[in-house]
Amino acid sequence: MFTTIIITQPFFVEDEAERITEFLRNGSCDYIHIRKPWAECVDVERLLRAIPAELHCRLTLHDHFELAGKYLLHGLHTNSRNPSVPSGFKGCVSRSLHSIDEVEKLKSGYSFVSLSPIFDSISKRGYLSAFTPEQLAVARTKGIIDEKVFALGGVTFALLPTVREMGFGGAMILGAAWR
Repeated sequence: MFTTIIITQPFFVEDEAERITEFLRNGSCDYIHIRKPWAECVDVERLLRAIPAELHCRLTLHDHFELAGKYLLHGLHTNSRNPSVPSGFKGCVSRSLHSIDEVEKLKSGYSFVSLSPIFDSISKRGYLSAFTPEQLAVARTKGIIDEKVFALGGVTFALLPTVREMGFGGAMILGAAWR
């Protein structure tokens, strides 16, 4: 199964809860990752309350992990700001990685990991693809890139078939989703 995830903008946008709801209901993605690195917990909670409760099982947090249990969310995405999962959390746990070596060493400890940047970033100026097609093909042949590794960085909806052909188990879209 190929999974598509949309990541929110790092800042709040107008009608964000409605847009998240629409993405999930219209089949644009399987899950939404809420990534608000500078937001206060109360503001992230306000966004969660504005999203219909039946969709909470398709949401993942990058920050304010304490809200995951309260709202019965799908998962947590660890990062340098939040490297540890709260004790007792039973959902999906993911992490972003930036080298093939990291993926090989760390992916077994997570539900899935993302590798980036696969393509030139749409949302981060100057954040260019870090991998050649040959490097990615070798990593796939070695079993490093597989169903537990998702492509991130410059991924658009039009590139989803290419990402699938590259052997990734899913894709994470940020910039292309919010234009």
